Amino acid sequence: MAPFPKSNIDVNLDNHYRSKVYTSSSPIKGNVTITTRRDVPFDSIQILLMGHTKSRVEGMNPHDVTHTFLKMIMPIPESIYPVPRILETGHTYTIPFNFVIPNQLTINACNHHMQSAGLQDHHVLLPPSLGRWGKDDMAPEMARIEYQIKARVLREDELGGKNVRIMEAVQSINVLPASMEEPPLNITDQDRLYAMHKSKSLRKNLLASKLGRLTATAVQPTPAVIRADGQHIVSEPMAQIDLNFEPASVDALPPKITGVSGKVTAVTYFSSGTIPIFPNLGDWNQPFATDKRGSYSTSVGLPPLATPKARWSQRLTDAARRDSGYASDSNEHSDSSNQKRKSKYRRQSSTSSGASPVYHTTSLQIPIDLPLEKRTFVPTFHSCIASRVYTLQLSLQVATGSTTSTVSLTVPLQIAVEGNFQQDESIQLPTFEEAEADAHLRPRVLSVPQQQFTETSVLPGYN
Repeated sequence: MAPFPKSNIDVNLDNHYRSKVYTSSSPIKGNVTITTRRDVPFDSIQILLMGHTKSRVEGMNPHDVTHTFLKMIMPIPESIYPVPRILETGHTYTIPFNFVIPNQLTINACNHHMQSAGLQDHHVLLPPSLGRWGKDDMAPEMARIEYQIKARVLREDELGGKNVRIMEAVQSINVLPASMEEPPLNITDQDRLYAMHKSKSLRKNLLASKLGRLTATAVQPTPAVIRADGQHIVSEPMAQIDLNFEPASVDALPPKITGVSGKVTAVTYFSSGTIPIFPNLGDWNQPFATDKRGSYSTSVGLPPLATPKARWSQRLTDAARRDSGYASDSNEHSDSSNQKRKSKYRRQSSTSSGASPVYHTTSLQIPIDLPLEKRTFVPTFHSCIASRVYTLQLSLQVATGSTTSTVSLTVPLQIAVEGNFQQDESIQLPTFEEAEADAHLRPRVLSVPQQQFTETSVLPGYN
């Protein structure tokens, strides 16, 4: 008998269409229909909800890895099966199923070694579908995440006792799991993906002397929260750039902001082995990494951004404040007496050293509009062998005389999916009997102790 008889097995989803998006707690209902062209003996039928991550690292020896992070099996009651277990010719068998997309994975889905604190909390969250959306989700061929409903007809092998698939059907679905807003990242100089501050010397023209030094510092924007359908934005991110202009002389004015442009870059990380760190922090391409790893970046330009109006404030430098005995910051709205004192000091300082006793500051607020009509923005995520993060690059054009300069910053941008994270108030504390039963049924998680703590009776110390 051929291993796969020419018969029909189909997975039918209720109210499903090709572009439908499922999210956390979404029900997946339907049925499996089986029609055979001849009598087919079998032993069991399986209906599963499965999630796979696939990575491929190119090189001299390309390496393909598949990680199954989700496997839910639908219980099939004995009353569904025919007696005897033979699928009869011409008869259609219908088996209903009902799944619910979980809010997170079990702890057993990720039990590898971690180097970054808090990383496992991310690895047990559901990743989004990657690489199979109608609109470009900016994912490379080397990283794919798939969710599937699988139906199998199994027969036990007479020799080895293993189950052999004699019929199988697959229905893929798109999943955008809900995700919570994360706190801002702690960016350091070792995190090469980002550039949170830049400084530049400004001149009126190429041959003129220096007017001063402009320093731009970015604040990580609020997350972009999109709806579970992936088509609409719920909360637009707001970027902030703080500017500090240190003039070379008293009469040097701060520059004019003439324009701002931006782009969003999607960075996809993938590896042939488990990822023990946050790949966007530090240096991902380590020269002596034991596993094969890679990354892929692609960018999309933002719609035209409105040029923010700069309201410069003038402040005394620390040195000028100490010398003058004036302890509070002054700005362009200070009272007249303070303005007289500062004007007198600036005249004295300019005649002595030419250095300016003041500097200028302003803060720019820039709303960000993601081009959802052009791309599919899956949420930021970190999983065992693949990750996706986003960066926002803002380029600020400033003018001094006939010269225009550009200052560019690259900041992290989190994309989250709207979800209902409010705790159900109807949930009551369990009774003692329920808690005891739950403890008895809870699976035990065993781990191998570290080598330095084996065969000893001494508790590990802090050092």
